[in-house]
Amino acid sequence: MKLTISYFYITFFTLFTITVFGQVKNIGLPDVRNYKRNEYKGGTQNWNIDQDKNGNLYFANNNGLLQFDGSSWRKYPLPNLTSVRCLKIDNSGKIFVGGYNEFGYFQPNNKGKLQYTSLSKKVDKNKIKIIDFIWKIHSIDNQTVFQSFARAYIFKKGKLTILKAPKRFQFSFVVNNKLYFQDVEKGILEYKNGKLYALPNTTNLNNTEIWAMYSLGKNKILIITLEKGLFIYENNALTQWNTEANNFVKRNNSLGGVIINNRFIVLNSVLDGIAICDFEGKIIQHINRKKGLQNNTVLTSFIDNKNNLWLGLDNGITYVNESSPFTYFGFSYDISTVYASVIHQGNLYVATNQGVFYHAWNNSFKEDVFKLVEGTTAQSWNVQVIDNELICANNRGALIIKGGKVTNVIDSKGYFGFKKIPNHPGFFIGSNYDGFAVFQKTPNGFVFKNQVAGFDKSSNSFELDQSYLWLKKDESIYKMSLSDDLTRFSSIKKIDRLTTQFKNIGSLQKIDGKVYFQTNNHFYKYSSEQEIFYEDKKLTGLFKNIPIIKALSEDSQSNLWYAYDESLGVLMKQNNSYRNIVAPFSNLTGNLVNSYLSVNTIDSKNIFIGLTDGLAHYDSELLNNFVTKPKAFIRSFSFPGDTIILGNNQNKNENIRIPYSSNHVRFTFSSPTYENLENVQFSYQLEPFDEKWSNWSTISIKEYTNLREGDYVMKVKVRNSYGVQSEPSTISFTVSPPWYRHFLAFMLYFVLLIIAIYVISNRIKMKIRKNKYYETIEQRRLYLEKESRIRQEQYDLEKEIEKLKNDKLQIKILAKDKELVNNSLQVVKKNKILNGIIHKLKEIDVEALDDSTKFQVSKLNKSIVKEVNTDKSWKDLEKHIKNVHFEFLKRLKEKYPTISPRELDLSTYLLMNMSTKEIAEIMNISTGGVELARYRLRKKLGLNKKENLIGFLMSI
Repeated sequence: MKLTISYFYITFFTLFTITVFGQVKNIGLPDVRNYKRNEYKGGTQNWNIDQDKNGNLYFANNNGLLQFDGSSWRKYPLPNLTSVRCLKIDNSGKIFVGGYNEFGYFQPNNKGKLQYTSLSKKVDKNKIKIIDFIWKIHSIDNQTVFQSFARAYIFKKGKLTILKAPKRFQFSFVVNNKLYFQDVEKGILEYKNGKLYALPNTTNLNNTEIWAMYSLGKNKILIITLEKGLFIYENNALTQWNTEANNFVKRNNSLGGVIINNRFIVLNSVLDGIAICDFEGKIIQHINRKKGLQNNTVLTSFIDNKNNLWLGLDNGITYVNESSPFTYFGFSYDISTVYASVIHQGNLYVATNQGVFYHAWNNSFKEDVFKLVEGTTAQSWNVQVIDNELICANNRGALIIKGGKVTNVIDSKGYFGFKKIPNHPGFFIGSNYDGFAVFQKTPNGFVFKNQVAGFDKSSNSFELDQSYLWLKKDESIYKMSLSDDLTRFSSIKKIDRLTTQFKNIGSLQKIDGKVYFQTNNHFYKYSSEQEIFYEDKKLTGLFKNIPIIKALSEDSQSNLWYAYDESLGVLMKQNNSYRNIVAPFSNLTGNLVNSYLSVNTIDSKNIFIGLTDGLAHYDSELLNNFVTKPKAFIRSFSFPGDTIILGNNQNKNENIRIPYSSNHVRFTFSSPTYENLENVQFSYQLEPFDEKWSNWSTISIKEYTNLREGDYVMKVKVRNSYGVQSEPSTISFTVSPPWYRHFLAFMLYFVLLIIAIYVISNRIKMKIRKNKYYETIEQRRLYLEKESRIRQEQYDLEKEIEKLKNDKLQIKILAKDKELVNNSLQVVKKNKILNGIIHKLKEIDVEALDDSTKFQVSKLNKSIVKEVNTDKSWKDLEKHIKNVHFEFLKRLKEKYPTISPRELDLSTYLLMNMSTKEIAEIMNISTGGVELARYRLRKKLGLNKKENLIGFLMSI
């Protein structure tokens, strides 16, 4: 198989306006979205619908005019607060509305808010007291026609003219740019040149209400009545349109309808929703309350600019996605989670969690539900056709289905699926809850042959090639060889990785008859000869720019369907290349059945996809007109004190300037993208405030606070549910600076700065002169202080010198005192010796001596006594000490008055640093007496044992 790819994403070639081609599918139901009155905040009934150039939708509601932009609803009541019964938007963008006794138009003001202008005020109330309900509004030939029962009001070039009904108007219609009225007496009337002209043979409809008239071709008009059915008016003849659509209207009554692309007719009914028929009257689609509508009474219908259908109901609003290539079989068809589907012998079969259901393939799907195959009520994993036999893999076993019921249970074990065994005609193998079993086709049908021994693991993912059975379990694969008699596995090998580069195996699939193994979007095949896995570069190249896939399946048209991140995509085969289509399937994200990718391709127009809530039908031929480029709108711009509404077809606001005090701004966004609104996302950037675009978000509101002054540009873009992005929508505005940063303020600041510079300059000059004066005085003061300091230093120096001299003198005195004390001590010692000699001489017996000797002894004694008595050294010492230490003795006596003279002497001796022995000799006491005297002196001076006595005396 030649595999090449042209990466041609559908999102690039479909970004164009939808063409006039349209299609209503007759298989399944389109997606239906209901809006309840608590969402749009209005009344129950919605009478009319229209759309402006920007895509905003408008609804004539019981509570007023409703506007819907895809993100938010707005309500605009009439002045008399009556219901709006009709509306019409003309080419200028004016929204004409009509209600009870009131008609006029809404138009945006310069700030975008819709303002009402009443035209009913132009009616002369003296002539016409009651206008009654305005039921129809038409814009034709540059005039606007407001139709009530009694008359029509024609507004043209600012003037209002009145057209009276011949008897009583019912309703009015525009067909082929011609205006028609139904009169209860004259029949259908054509309005031309200000006059009414009756159409021949139309009075037969006088006893019924005509709710719609449409062109079915040249000179052929379809007339829709309330209860008498459908009529064709052609060549001045009125005939009943005897079709399936006619029967529907007669049975359910009709309130009009709408034409889809000149190919289909939507018929609104009173009793049974809507029916969509073709121009032959064949009903293609029928949607009622059972099939998704919230109400069966449809008052109006409208086709928007993307060919989707809007319904105004008796209670609510409904959106029908008719332009989508998808339709669905869900709860209304009595089916639930679908695991597989197949067409066999004219029936479509689907395997669900509740059993197998079927529906005739060639019959219409619009009314019938799917029927349950008898005997399959259980979890059904698969339904397949093998050798023209329909077999179901069911929780109850392997079931053969024929004629809408199970005809044979060939094995009672639960099964996941079945596959033919290569090189063994008539044999196929099934994966069951206990491993694998082999079945054989016999003349009597399929029979159970045997359970394959040697392997008991179960999985729904397995494939067979010429040599092996491959099974994927979790993130591994098993390579198993069947024995020749198919009774056992002769070899089993578990493989956890295909290469050293990637771990785990992502999926197992068969493409073009060959088994492929996928890991991280790389595809491998197995070589039995070399017993290795080798990569298929071409197939891998197909998935180069695709997210990592979880499952892959090849359909009957060789298209490759893949599942990733709960989403679906397909490589659609075109000749020898592939086209990657992703966008349309984004609506299925999250609804795919996990681990069971079910895609059944019958042909390009009929592709069935299994979902968790039913079955989707996909017509790939409708794809080209489906995905379009969305438009983004900045819907409103608000700041304190004001709101500017955008997107209402008003003139673009230029130079929006807001004061600095209102620099708290708020933006709302919208996009008239009404399909899958929950998946529509916005991204924004405020330049220059934001450096980059914001992340995508479904939130359509953004606020900025405390913006600085400057010019700003707000940019918004939208991404629809298919991933297609819009062009940015922008709005520019300027935040004025605060008064203190305004240009005039800066001019004032400049002037004040010049004045300040002048004043400061003068003050500086004065300061300089004053400083010079003070500097002179200061220098004089410093000179005097310096001179005084020098004098003081000189005086202090002299004092220091004098002190040094005194200290030196004191040292000399102390030295002299010490010398004097020493000399005095020597004298004391000498006198002591002399006294000893005197005592010795007294002991000599002089009587025994001769006279000469006696005389000499007596003379010596007298001489010694005289020497002792005449020595005054001690008294001179005491006098000297008292004179030298007079100040010390005076301070000591003053501080301690009770001190004795003896203690004063001791203090003086201690001050002179005399030893205990010297003091004892001077004071003529023992050394112990000196210690006792010291103790008594310390006690009198109040000293403790640790204090030094001599140091204390020196400090006095």
